[in-house]
Amino acid sequence: MAFASTSLFAETEKEDSRSSFVLQFEDTQSEPRWQAVNDGVMGGLSEGKGVMEDGILHFTGVLSLENNGGFASVRTNDLQSDFSGADGIALKVKGDGRTYQLRLATNAPRISYQAEFETREGEWIEVQVPFSEMKPSWRGRMLSGPELDRSKVTQLGILLGDKKPGSFALEVDWLETYLTSGDS
Repeated sequence: MAFASTSLFAETEKEDSRSSFVLQFEDTQSEPRWQAVNDGVMGGLSEGKGVMEDGILHFTGVLSLENNGGFASVRTNDLQSDFSGADGIALKVKGDGRTYQLRLATNAPRISYQAEFETREGEWIEVQVPFSEMKPSWRGRMLSGPELDRSKVTQLGILLGDKKPGSFALEVDWLETYLTSGDS
């Protein structure tokens, strides 16, 4: 289900009063800034970056397993959103056939919530990542809790950590929350 938005980064009200989050990648002041965080923070040699061009987020780089590395990511800074009225996040992506992770952070210290999504090489597809599939982790280690508090999302990110060294490229046209039809 797609929600229309004329702004880059908006929390808009749907007709049924549930809020929705829509993120389109236009270079405006209202857009959250994206920062690369790669395995170099722990000695790895992977290189990844996010660049916005023509309304598309281009997440590209090279994944390296050397020096105990193996991940590259981009993430927002200073996001303060309430996703409690939604069932998940949908993305329109064009990938390279690799499996990426959507990651969220909340006010739970140093914990991120992750779920994977697959891409098709060179093909635009829409993927849905249900919040029910997002699992807590800390520094790549899976945790048994706490559950994701959708009302306090402070960060959105995309990570590649599939243990396959080499170049990668993911384009993201938009991200938005979705509600499964039939839910009340």
